[in-house]
Amino acid sequence: MSYPLDLHQFAQQIKQWGLDLGFQQVGITDTDLSAEEPRLQAWLEKQYHGEMEWMARHGMMRARPHELLPGTLRVISVRMNYLPAKAAFASTLKNPRLGYVSRYALGRDYHKVLRNRLKKLGEMIQQHCSELNFRPFVDSAPLLERPLAAKAGLGWTGKHSLILNREAGSWFFLGELLIDIPLPIDTPQQEQCGRCVACMTICPTSAIVEPYVVDARRCISYLTIELEGAIPEAFRPLMGNRIMAVMTAS
Repeated sequence: MSYPLDLHQFAQQIKQWGLDLGFQQVGITDTDLSAEEPRLQAWLEKQYHGEMEWMARHGMMRARPHELLPGTLRVISVRMNYLPAKAAFASTLKNPRLGYVSRYALGRDYHKVLRNRLKKLGEMIQQHCSELNFRPFVDSAPLLERPLAAKAGLGWTGKHSLILNREAGSWFFLGELLIDIPLPIDTPQQEQCGRCVACMTICPTSAIVEPYVVDARRCISYLTIELEGAIPEAFRPLMGNRIMAVMTAS
């Protein structure tokens, strides 16, 4: 395959295209997630995935992007913020007659929005590399998107297991574009949580069982989206009026 002469300059151009398409940040990383495999295996062995049998079915493929798209050399990781600039926090939680819907679910289906933009980004790259193979992902395949985002420099992994960014917190969606161009990779950010455990202490159902480890079986998102049966009675008073699994039509 023929590449643009200056891959560093091309990488910067790709990032600018991503910003122009509406992403707030674009980073580039390699496909090596081997360090994540022991952590993923330990999480599965403790049954923290609950009824999400597909997590175990795909196994270590999640840490091997090159198996999803053979020939993949780089992952372009993007984030798109979803918190409104003048958001008022948690006032609905104080009214038991109302349901509190998760912020991410108040707009269009983010899967479609991000995927369409990632597809456009891939097509823009393809105009300069006609033989490019690319594939966009937004929660649509077995892929460890948060470790990839951290490696790509979009933020660092917080103790709640999400990616934290100094400007945006964790209020953003992630998406990935797998490509077969050896672009220069970005530098991960330094972890900045220190001794803070605020995310762990504020979690209503104590789902963050230890730093960086979430027991999905206790997580409100899992209980309202992934769990097929009734929500266990023990969690109901802890959840209060939180309704997480509501998504408006796109």
